[in-house]
Amino acid sequence: MRTTSICKSGVACVLFGIAMAPAVAQSGKATPSSGPASPSPASPAQAALAASPQPLTTSERIRKDPDDYRIGAGDVLQVSVWKSPEISVPTVTVRPDGMITIPLIKDVHVGQLTPSQAERLITDGLAKYIIDPNVTVIVATSNSKKVYIVGSVKTEGPIAYTYRMTVMQAISEAGGLTEYAKRRKIYVIRHEAGRDYRMDFNYDEVVRGTRMEQNIELLPGDTVVIPQ
Repeated sequence: MRTTSICKSGVACVLFGIAMAPAVAQSGKATPSSGPASPSPASPAQAALAASPQPLTTSERIRKDPDDYRIGAGDVLQVSVWKSPEISVPTVTVRPDGMITIPLIKDVHVGQLTPSQAERLITDGLAKYIIDPNVTVIVATSNSKKVYIVGSVKTEGPIAYTYRMTVMQAISEAGGLTEYAKRRKIYVIRHEAGRDYRMDFNYDEVVRGTRMEQNIELLPGDTVVIPQ
């Protein structure tokens, strides 16, 4: 086995049997590497961009939103207590007073609570009777949240607010506009903080893809008015 520690020419050296190419030939020019080029180090700006959190897509943002659904009268709940089917309630409708009935703890007020808050409340009540209860509350059917469509649509009346619908989606749920609808005079009435607010909506502009900010997300209790 040959060992050579110094190369006096541009010829590859052999060190402990391993071929090694000199970094620079005597001419002072860099010797091309036979292997794949190593990536150049990222600039500070590129490194900061890679490390910074990227904006969420709409679907990701919705999934990451906190549990903000408020249980209301008419909602159908499923209350499950792990390993305790005799205490679980497969189907229970929230009464107008916001109460439901659960074995052992009787009436529980869940109106205007989120499902997570209702779980904690029921868990605290059952903890007096069973050890370490594990409670899950699911809104099986949402009947308490509605938006209202009046005027020149195919089907007037309340629409169950089962997802975060926009004005265009609500009109679609109502079957679309009639031929007599004043498409540029549509507006949304929203009751907030003791006052009614009007927000105008020009159907033709939104269909053309202009002034899309008009196509707002509706809230439960909103009324969409389509004059004729």
